[in-house]
Amino acid sequence: MKQSYEIIVVGGGHAGSEAAYAAARAGSKVALVTKKRDQIGVMSCNPAIGGLGKGHLVREIDALGGLMGIAADKSGIQFRLLNKSKGPAVQGPRTQSDRLVYMQEVQNILNLQKGIDIIEAEVTDLILKKDKIHGVELDNEIEIEARAVVLTTGTFLNGVIRVGKESLKAGRIDDFSCIKLAEKIKGFGLDIGRLKTGTPARLSGKSIDWGKVELQEADKTPSLFSFMHRKPFLRQVCCGITYTNEETHDVIRKNLKKSAVFDGTITSNGPRYCPSIEDKIVRFAEKDKHQVFLEPEGLKDDTVYPNGISTSLPKDIQDTYIRSIKGLERVKILKYGYAVEYDFINPKSLKSSLELKNICGLFLAGQINGTTGYEEAAAQGLVAGINASMYSKNEEPLVLDRSEAYIGVLVDDLVTRGVIEPYRMFTSRAEYRLSLRSDNADRRLTKKAWDLKIIKNERKKVFDKKTKLIKELTHKTKNKNYHTVELSNLGINQKKDGKKRSFFDLLSFSDISRLQLAALWPEYFDYDGEIRQNIESDSKYSFYIERQAYEVKKMKTNIGIKIPKSFDYSEIEGLSSEIKTKLTDLNPQHIDQASRVDGMTPSALMLIISKIKLLKNIA
Repeated sequence: MKQSYEIIVVGGGHAGSEAAYAAARAGSKVALVTKKRDQIGVMSCNPAIGGLGKGHLVREIDALGGLMGIAADKSGIQFRLLNKSKGPAVQGPRTQSDRLVYMQEVQNILNLQKGIDIIEAEVTDLILKKDKIHGVELDNEIEIEARAVVLTTGTFLNGVIRVGKESLKAGRIDDFSCIKLAEKIKGFGLDIGRLKTGTPARLSGKSIDWGKVELQEADKTPSLFSFMHRKPFLRQVCCGITYTNEETHDVIRKNLKKSAVFDGTITSNGPRYCPSIEDKIVRFAEKDKHQVFLEPEGLKDDTVYPNGISTSLPKDIQDTYIRSIKGLERVKILKYGYAVEYDFINPKSLKSSLELKNICGLFLAGQINGTTGYEEAAAQGLVAGINASMYSKNEEPLVLDRSEAYIGVLVDDLVTRGVIEPYRMFTSRAEYRLSLRSDNADRRLTKKAWDLKIIKNERKKVFDKKTKLIKELTHKTKNKNYHTVELSNLGINQKKDGKKRSFFDLLSFSDISRLQLAALWPEYFDYDGEIRQNIESDSKYSFYIERQAYEVKKMKTNIGIKIPKSFDYSEIEGLSSEIKTKLTDLNPQHIDQASRVDGMTPSALMLIISKIKLLKNIA
């Protein structure tokens, strides 16, 4: 007897966990199929969540009811706000996680969610009928029917691990590749490529000389990820900082030909912004040292992750260069570093919903789309899970605009531009980053989640209380006005232009101290710190946010125009052959997406808009 579900999610990593959870919250009956049930939510690489750009994604996932922020908070052992000296728009929350606790929390959340069945098996085939997904076949030849399938295969599609000349068909150490499924996918006529990533050795913390390294403490005031939490759940710890040196570099330089990356074995592109130590030595030859972060993997785990020295060098060379680093002279290596190559599908093959253009009901999320990072994977998983559920109900998909969320930037970048290297999120990728801050992710997205019925009443109550307080405090700050003389008496120097300054205005000035603000209005500091942070960020960027809002509104006048599915670009006179080809291949869904095609010009865009309006009889 065949099993039947509405949604099947293949893979139990960060993308798969988030996809299953999202689809179930949207009301669908979900099967999460994974090779190892006890490995769901595992942190395969660095046990850390967040960072620059990435922290924004996690806050947005949480605002939409996802699980990553909750699991990160409950497992966090070192919370730090990156870019603290810069403005709130580019600050990024980050936590070092207890690896085991994080995995357990993910599993607990999924086990408690109604509508999810976890099936321990390998998917070996996809059941297609007339370019439409109908389910999957497992390695025990059992077929499972479904209206939609979400593939989140990570680095497992034809994954090959390399350490020097050694190779192993695996997606990560101790876990074998998805060979049969990879071969089946190759027959679907998709644009498939190869990418690589890597990981460093794992070290015994007891064998590190911590007295020789710099210690990095957690922030005294932690920046959590979930809007539902107020304080850390676990004891906070220090990380260590050390550096490579000339001896380290000499060892690596002399053995470059033994690296799988430099001997020609690996030809695929890796993450440019997270290079191997071999890459660093070659690309930045002028540097005499590189930073290495020594990051504990858990409170009850002796393992330390040496962030910054990922490698594919042979084991004996890893022994030598690692022990040349200060503090690691007598270190015990628990697991050796490796590089992994894997198949990915060009994300230009996807709609903005993350559904494949040529296979109805098949959604992709995570590294299979050419991204790198837990956060990027989880964000895609959430979108794919929601939209798989929407598809199964014949409802409109969730498509977040670039002006609404970093998740919108991520998805749009992937489906519009594709990838030639593993994609990771940065604040610089978001043109509306002043209004897309990590502190206001809930104000931007939680109402949308409520409308989609994917969050619980408890979260809605917390959100309503917060927005009410922000509205109340904003009103009060804007209606407390001060003359320049009054301000001058407190040592606050402003232009003597006869204009009054509101308390809201004064919050934007960096040269006004907390004591001076308290002297003007002491009751302001009775409000919760999170509420004040939101107000102060709004004040700091108010002028720019208003201007951005105007630009977005102006842009959407034409940009929001949908492009008909059968639109023929070849019929438009005045478009270059190159642009016609790119647009035909991409098949953009709206003008906004078409506007970001490489080589697109304002005049070419107006030709397309004019043609669409003519077809639709729009004046």
